[in-house]
Amino acid sequence: MLTDFLLASLHHLLAFGLVAMLALQSGLLSRPIDAAAMRRLAGLDRGYGLTAVLLLFAGGARLFHGVKGSDFYLHNPWFHAKVGAFVLTAALSLWPTLAFLQWRRQLRANAAWSPDPAQVGRLRTIVRLEFALIAVILVCAAGMARHGGLPF
Repeated sequence: MLTDFLLASLHHLLAFGLVAMLALQSGLLSRPIDAAAMRRLAGLDRGYGLTAVLLLFAGGARLFHGVKGSDFYLHNPWFHAKVGAFVLTAALSLWPTLAFLQWRRQLRANAAWSPDPAQVGRLRTIVRLEFALIAVILVCAAGMARHGGLPF
């Protein structure tokens, strides 16, 4: 029981950390981007990626070492929807990651360089789509915990 509690707590804390980093990225992308903002965005993106990986491992640990057992999850359509939304969110997050890496290279080559405002706007939209997908993940998590009211 203690292991399940600790894994669930870690899983939830990491999920909230992910949301916090996305909120900070969204805020930074909503104003003019200078060199300091680019460095912050790159750091937040590294933290976001690390947190997402840890979240995946914590979820896997809950799957195999949690009280409900893997059968509960693997036969639950809400679990599959949740994992699918997580994978889609991870795939979307690659776009900002690649842009931030490119920005850092551009900035090193030219200290006066700044990103195209249209690209910044596209990245802001992607971050907001990631927010929407995280909302889907949370709804799926609630459905998963209760089988969404389905008679399974």
